[in-house]
Amino acid sequence: MRIRILVIDDEEALCEILKFNLEKEGYEVDCVYSAEEALTLDLSSYSLMIVDIMMERLSGFDFAKRVRCDAATEEIPIIFCSALNGEDDTVMGLNIGADDYITKPFVISEVLARVRAVLRRSQASRQWAYNVSKSLYEPDITFHNLRIDRNEKLCYLDGEEINLTKTEFDILLFLLTHRNRIYSREEIIKNVWSGDVIVTHRTIDTNIARLRKKIGEYGNNIVTRLGFGYGFKETP
Repeated sequence: MRIRILVIDDEEALCEILKFNLEKEGYEVDCVYSAEEALTLDLSSYSLMIVDIMMERLSGFDFAKRVRCDAATEEIPIIFCSALNGEDDTVMGLNIGADDYITKPFVISEVLARVRAVLRRSQASRQWAYNVSKSLYEPDITFHNLRIDRNEKLCYLDGEEINLTKTEFDILLFLLTHRNRIYSREEIIKNVWSGDVIVTHRTIDTNIARLRKKIGEYGNNIVTRLGFGYGFKETP
């Protein structure tokens, strides 16, 4: 999939120069000559925007603020390209959320190098965000028609949600993820409760009894070994 770049500048000749050289690099490039025209486009479809600052009516700064305030476009990289070369202008542009700032007149090789650098950073950031979200996702735990959604903290029996308390949910999750082994009450307390909460054996027994009733036929899979504790057996 080709990388799409949007150039926004009221100097048509400059737009053509950027378009020609960027397309030589393999990018797909669109040019518009005002920020107002840019706002009529599907901005979320672009991978990068190169924006002039001094344009009539809506300035590049104001355009960038709108882009950064829209959830669909807030992460799209912006490079300001402007004749404004004061330190205050650069700082303002970066504070608005620009990823780089190029002053005119520019050397095209520098522009291309900066475009490549910004795109690399953007792609690395998206990959990092993807990896984080993927690592945070926890797959469901299932046993036949019994399913635990670990992300939503819900339990389903035959596709219908079961109303479990947090303690019941945590006990069932622990037993389902550690099947076919008997755990003492002390082990269950250690893995289900956190901190210095005082939990009695009676509390464990009561929660297990309620849990068995709520999960229907699979309540028989939660077995008791007198003198030892509880476990979830695949074959009761």
